[in-house]
Amino acid sequence: MTWPQVLAWRMRRQFIEDPADVPAERVARRLAGVQAQVASSAELAVAVRQAPVRQGDVRRALLDERTLVKTWAMRGTLHLMPADEAAAFLVLCGAVRNWEKPSWQKTFGATPADLEAIADAARDALSDGASLTREELTTAVVERTGSGHLAEVLGSGWGTLLKPLAWWGVLCHGPAQGTRVTFTAPERWLPGWTGLPAIEDAAPTVIHRFLGAHGPATPDMFDNWLMRKLNRKKDVRTWFAAAEDGLCTVEVDGVEMYMLEEHRDELLETAPSTSVRLLGAFDQYVLGAGTSATYLVPGERRKEVSRAAGWISPVVLHEGRVAGVWEAKDGDVAVSPFEDVPAAPLKEEVSRLRSLLS
Repeated sequence: MTWPQVLAWRMRRQFIEDPADVPAERVARRLAGVQAQVASSAELAVAVRQAPVRQGDVRRALLDERTLVKTWAMRGTLHLMPADEAAAFLVLCGAVRNWEKPSWQKTFGATPADLEAIADAARDALSDGASLTREELTTAVVERTGSGHLAEVLGSGWGTLLKPLAWWGVLCHGPAQGTRVTFTAPERWLPGWTGLPAIEDAAPTVIHRFLGAHGPATPDMFDNWLMRKLNRKKDVRTWFAAAEDGLCTVEVDGVEMYMLEEHRDELLETAPSTSVRLLGAFDQYVLGAGTSATYLVPGERRKEVSRAAGWISPVVLHEGRVAGVWEAKDGDVAVSPFEDVPAAPLKEEVSRLRSLLS
């Protein structure tokens, strides 16, 4: 297999080549999550994959149907996750246990014992189904622990300290109060929440979802997507062994990789794409591969895609590869191509994006 084939197949799997009449929950499930650090980018990631676009779909799925949940997941960033599969992803994210490292404890001023105390207090504060703002949750933790130290720790490293609590299933995002985020207990908020599975049960779900959208891939590619390669190689190998049923190996430009066996023939028959598509900032198509993947992002252009402070630019795709970036400017779409992109399909795609941004 070749990378042009793989990219064409991924675009089809991810509803990029052919947007579909699918709800937000199905988009998030197919993509193995939608990064939601910037809420508008998550909404656009869903909308560009829908035909017709379902206005307000993400909000309904999060607040009314509760088929999606917003929580810290892969790479410690906020994601929209299918509510019935989120726990499996959280288990694998939590396996990194970076809070046990002295460097982490020195940076954030918290020990594993501090995190356990915060988790116990937060679990108690949210046990009645309450949705608490950051300030309310901090007050509840300090009141229950009587610790001025924890108040200081929470004041300086709030987001970082809550990520392990999300991975432990203690909290997730609840309904906003105006512009203020709230946190609530997933066991109270999400219908059918049954707690965290064992890691050997979680691994097949997560790996199969990843490969179903972003395969073929090596275990190293998976670990880069999951936690920026912070897991022990031995653990990742163990997870792939647990997920081996339904997997096969293929060669992509001479490198052996895993994919779902049910997708093998379809991928072999896939022809390279010639399409032009525009995707928003932080899109999963880019994040699934990572911006260091030169088969997707030209190495000399990486800085224009992966920018300062972790910002991932909106991109132009041509033949499945990143061929430029774009930005919304004065109610229009301003494109900065890296190479010659066919004018007619680019104009058509810009027009489609303009309608989604209005």
